[in-house]
Amino acid sequence: MYHYTAIQWLFFFYFYCFFGWVFESTYVSIKSRHFVNRGFMRGPFLPIYGSGAIMMLVVSMPFQDNLILTYLAGCVGATLLELVTGMTMEALFKVRYWDYSNQKFNYKGHICLSSTIAWGFLTIFMTQFLHKGVEKLVLSIPYNILTILTVVLSVYIVADFTLSFKAAMDLRDVLIGLDKARAEMEKIQKRLDVLIAVANDERETRKLEREERADEWMENLEERFSKVREHLTTNPGAFMDNVKDELAELRSKYLVEKEHRLQFDRLKDFYQRSLIKGNPGMYSRKFNEALEELKKAVNERKNK
Repeated sequence: MYHYTAIQWLFFFYFYCFFGWVFESTYVSIKSRHFVNRGFMRGPFLPIYGSGAIMMLVVSMPFQDNLILTYLAGCVGATLLELVTGMTMEALFKVRYWDYSNQKFNYKGHICLSSTIAWGFLTIFMTQFLHKGVEKLVLSIPYNILTILTVVLSVYIVADFTLSFKAAMDLRDVLIGLDKARAEMEKIQKRLDVLIAVANDERETRKLEREERADEWMENLEERFSKVREHLTTNPGAFMDNVKDELAELRSKYLVEKEHRLQFDRLKDFYQRSLIKGNPGMYSRKFNEALEELKKAVNERKNK
């Protein structure tokens, strides 16, 4: 059984947060062939690893002399932690920081059988090998020094997490705003197509492609408004007065949504950009078009 004080438990949590960051940042950096500061936070800490490590220690406590039960406890505990964390983060931020949808026997992309199996083996490695060395190291630190280190780390990590949480919530608002602006532009474009087609006595209007980038949408809308101005210049009677009023209203709406989109697309916040760069596999079921556009904008800025 583990008999630790609250300070020691907290320091173990921070240690494994750091250990997880080193492991995952190294792995992703090697795959990407450039340094990637992995994770939700900007500092060198991944809370999911710290939470997972503490969970493994806790659930394995009653079964330390039984490897099979330790394995099963790790499978269940870590899988539940991953499921709850994934669902909570997606509900809050509208974004997934990991996705197992391409794996067999997955549940809504949050968990999958292969990761559950791996969690069990990792729990055995953790409790039987890794933690023994970490425990020896931590218990060798004088308690007063350990307390000071833990308090200092707590202040730093709470501040970092707070800023990262705010950035993630702001990024969620950016995604929602970009999606809303695009939807409004789609409505404006459809209505413009109808009005122009009527003025030209055309039967069909252009079909819209959802794959278009938002800047292409703006170009298309600018083109349509140019056509309207040409009609009014060459044939002032092409549109009835009520249609002219509607066109003016559509133009005003477009200018508002264009400004909204440009504001959202700037993404000036360092933490928001770092969230995207540090999580290249970030995915959003509802707002993925907007998210991919932001990813591209961040990468283009990085390459300049």
